[in-house]
Amino acid sequence: MTQKNKSATARLLGIARSTLYYVSRKDTKDWKLKSTIEAVLRKHPAYGYRRVATSLSINKKRIQRVMCKFGLKPHRRRGRKKYRKQRTFVVYANLLTTTVPTYPHHIWAADFTEVWWRGQWVYIATVIDLYTREIVGVSVSLRKGAPLVLQALYHALLHHPHPIIFHSDNGKEYDAKVFKSVITDLHIIISRSHPGCPWENGYQESFYGKFKVDLGDPQRFRTLGELVAEIYQTIHYYNTDRIHSALNMPPKCFAESLKEV
Repeated sequence: MTQKNKSATARLLGIARSTLYYVSRKDTKDWKLKSTIEAVLRKHPAYGYRRVATSLSINKKRIQRVMCKFGLKPHRRRGRKKYRKQRTFVVYANLLTTTVPTYPHHIWAADFTEVWWRGQWVYIATVIDLYTREIVGVSVSLRKGAPLVLQALYHALLHHPHPIIFHSDNGKEYDAKVFKSVITDLHIIISRSHPGCPWENGYQESFYGKFKVDLGDPQRFRTLGELVAEIYQTIHYYNTDRIHSALNMPPKCFAESLKEV
């Protein structure tokens, strides 16, 4: 890419040209601190950033910044919901505690959420590229289960090269034989969050918080088709127009800039 083209790209993105070359020196240090914070949260899941800072003897503003950056939140119990202990025959390590994403499609992470619409749940599964923060795969269904998350994975694989590492929680959807067979057949390494530690998939948790705000009240849609269309439109907006605070530009623009530099 010529200097002239770099200047034009920077003007289009509304950033300084030097930003196209810049790699934050904080990223590696922040990732290591993220892993340390996660270790504290595994022992004390209700700790907020103040008590984490006290536990680690680190400035609370730094802890708050890193927890916000990676979507780390204390576990909050709501009501008296009972959880069935899942039988896990294979235990996968959480590779995100030691591996920093260093290029596009190095590490993908997956999860799903739901929105309440006219007396029923609508489930949304997504796959995110941890380096570019782009949502590379999505699916929507009235039922949760392996088909929901598998469709999101297929959507990601249809348009992108497969990652080296695929991270998720230990939900039965991701532990389904059909889902794991797709992953292993592509020689992708499986990474999992520790059981009961949702903050270890903080990128997805953080995305869903912003996504639901941008989506707004689902009850305003008269038909399911209108809601589904808006879900895809909101994700498209996140990828292409919404400035990501960690990137200073939308994820898609960041991914495209990497191809050009």
